[in-house]
Amino acid sequence: MDCARIAVSPEENDMSNDNTKASVRYAGDEFFIGTSPSGHAQAIDTKGDRHAAPTPMEMLLVSVAACTAVDVISILQKKRQDVTDYNVEITGTRADEHPRKFTALHVHHIVHGRSVSAAAVERAIELSDTKYCSVAATVRPTATITTSFEIIETVTEA
Repeated sequence: MDCARIAVSPEENDMSNDNTKASVRYAGDEFFIGTSPSGHAQAIDTKGDRHAAPTPMEMLLVSVAACTAVDVISILQKKRQDVTDYNVEITGTRADEHPRKFTALHVHHIVHGRSVSAAAVERAIELSDTKYCSVAATVRPTATITTSFEIIETVTEA
């Protein structure tokens, strides 16, 4: 009988701790199950043509985008910007030779709102880029990260 056991101690669950622990278990047929320090499981697919779950490199892209998105929206809310929707798109360029690391990432912020200040968006992105986003800071030594943004005015219906 196969049994699954997930046990997360409070020390491992605290993301503010300097030592965090995640695990990855082989599930067969080029599938893996990753478990984060907070105990959340994520399927990982490494079979190139199947696309049943994200690959590790896709998860890295999502992690960079999510990290900066959290920072930017938080900063914009603190600046009392009227953001009605917010998306981040990220593209990556990989090296031709193994280990096929990302050499460049471009992060594009799409902010929808009412009278959102371009200066506020630019400053929020800059703060995320230079001060807050730990995922981007981890990737930055090996990949150039560029950013752009657009603001789409939300039309209020009368």
